[in-house]
Amino acid sequence: MENPLIIPIFIPQAGCPHQCVFCNQGQITGKHPRIPSPSEMEDEIQAYLGFQKEKNRPKQLAFYGGNFLGLLSEDLSFLLDVSSKLTKKYDLQSIRFSTRPDSITKSRMEILKNSMVSTVEIGLQSMNDRVLEASNRGHTALDTEKAVQALRSVNVEIGLQMMVGLPEDSEEIAMDTAQKIIDLSPDFVRIYPTVVLANSVLANWYQKGKYHPLALEKCVSLVKKIFLLFNRAGIPVVRMGLQPSADLDKEGTILAGPFHPSFGHMVYSEIFLDHLMARIESFGFQNQSKLCIRVHPQDLSMARGLNNKNLRGLAQKFGTVDILPDRSVHRKWAVIHDEALEILK
Repeated sequence: MENPLIIPIFIPQAGCPHQCVFCNQGQITGKHPRIPSPSEMEDEIQAYLGFQKEKNRPKQLAFYGGNFLGLLSEDLSFLLDVSSKLTKKYDLQSIRFSTRPDSITKSRMEILKNSMVSTVEIGLQSMNDRVLEASNRGHTALDTEKAVQALRSVNVEIGLQMMVGLPEDSEEIAMDTAQKIIDLSPDFVRIYPTVVLANSVLANWYQKGKYHPLALEKCVSLVKKIFLLFNRAGIPVVRMGLQPSADLDKEGTILAGPFHPSFGHMVYSEIFLDHLMARIESFGFQNQSKLCIRVHPQDLSMARGLNNKNLRGLAQKFGTVDILPDRSVHRKWAVIHDEALEILK
């Protein structure tokens, strides 16, 4: 099925019972907690549909930025009612939202049974209780396991969101979180690096030297390992890195941490470079006077690396190297001379 056009409706921090140490949704969205009105939601839908190029592409209305199932019952019923009417009016296929694991209760599942909700994302962040406590999440890893089990009863697509670089986190803990996510068999995952937002608890800790964010290169390397773990398990990773936005780009919003607008691209580029290096060395291609690598045009940027980083690295080790576009090469494959190499399944 084609990936849907997602029309986001932001409810920043609405329904959140805790102020997580990393969070300042007002900084991310430029807004403060409140429930959008029907006219505001309709305006947002019209704006997105006006820019849509593929008219037949499926469309989803999405609630992001808050804890959807943690809303007051009357607010939850209001948003589901309005969004269901707008979904039908504008021929949208379904509704999706993100929520905390400890907000997924039996009573909330009853509400979802008769709604147009088809996708629920759980912001679990970590499956390590020490990390969760240090981050002031207010729930445990067991809450996430119970939440996923509860969602199975209403037959929705389940997405799980994890973060790396949280307080008390480590590479070993992050990899363990990824494995525990795999054990829960979600339909897809998102991986977010922890950045230091202004006016957050982490900002205070960072300024006092009590918290040290991951360096960008180290974070990319770690997320690459986690991505490959999910990839081998057949679980799609639909996002790596924070979504760039005008609010995040404002000077003084992100104080520190591994933020880059092309974070996911950097991860894919490292994967390409690892495979190309290994194959060239194992097949003795380094003895060639000139290496020619062909990839699908849509993979050319990833194969070359950000600012041609991969191309320079290969040339430094093996001499003259060309990475060229070739439509006959499958996506996520590379051809080194006549030797085909699968990069990702």
